[in-house]
Amino acid sequence: MSQRIVIDSLAFARDARSLQGELPIAGLTRVLDLLADSAGQLSYRIEGVMGARNRAQLQLQLDGVLSVCCQRCLEGIDYPIALRSVLEFVDDEEDLTQEEFEDDSKDFLPAEDETDVVALIEEELILD
Repeated sequence: MSQRIVIDSLAFARDARSLQGELPIAGLTRVLDLLADSAGQLSYRIEGVMGARNRAQLQLQLDGVLSVCCQRCLEGIDYPIALRSVLEFVDDEEDLTQEEFEDDSKDFLPAEDETDVVALIEEELILD
């Protein structure tokens, strides 16, 4: 990974901070094996907010184009990325209600003092 961007997720949300920039696709080491080409960049924007039950949330936006390998012709094809995710931080997963577990509009993560933004972006790309 060429860049390391670390935030305190709880303070970031509590202070309603935002962060944006561009990441070179070649620096996203966890997704490189899935790609046909590592050229280009992804734009990201992260906004911190306090959500329901006073929980820290990150609203993540990713935009760009990845070149993935077509499983049929084995050539590279453009895969547009327009990802929007809500990530909510919890102290303990046992505090979640059944409704929250079933809620597909956001994902729950353990609250951390140090959240690696690039690793978070890579994880969201893999899950997409």
